[in-house]
Amino acid sequence: MLSDQQIRDFAQQLVEEQNTMTIATALKDMAWAAPVYYASIEFDFYFFSDPASRHIKESMQNGQASAAIFAAALTWKDIRGVQMSGSISQRSPGLASLRALRAYLKKFPFTKEFFTGDQQLTLDAFIKTFRVHLYRFRPTLLYYVDNKIRFSFRQKVHLAEVGDNL
Repeated sequence: MLSDQQIRDFAQQLVEEQNTMTIATALKDMAWAAPVYYASIEFDFYFFSDPASRHIKESMQNGQASAAIFAAALTWKDIRGVQMSGSISQRSPGLASLRALRAYLKKFPFTKEFFTGDQQLTLDAFIKTFRVHLYRFRPTLLYYVDNKIRFSFRQKVHLAEVGDNL
């Protein structure tokens, strides 16, 4: 039997190893899924998206979203990932957003190529350059899935209670 801490550690390691999260939303009985690059701080997931994109508009309208992150798998035995439900919020400039931006640039250093040498890499610069905003997906429920442990293994990850300071 695996401890809660072991499951949390497995989930955290998987999240750190992967780059793409699929966000799912629904509105008026129509579901939608969109992949995004993300950077995580603990189990908060930061990503950039166009505010007019369907997944952002739907999540802002109904206050809910779900997300999944999975490693590439060639056989059913290799399936492992996380399944989550929670909410998306737009992040404003400030210290917490700067921390998220730094995590994003560290994970995706190629994004620096879009900026000139004298241009500061700030949240405002990202907004102007890409016409996107910074968002946070914060799960309220997270499950770790791992068929290497056993077929159809799925266990809840206990999330720490956090404030809205990030």
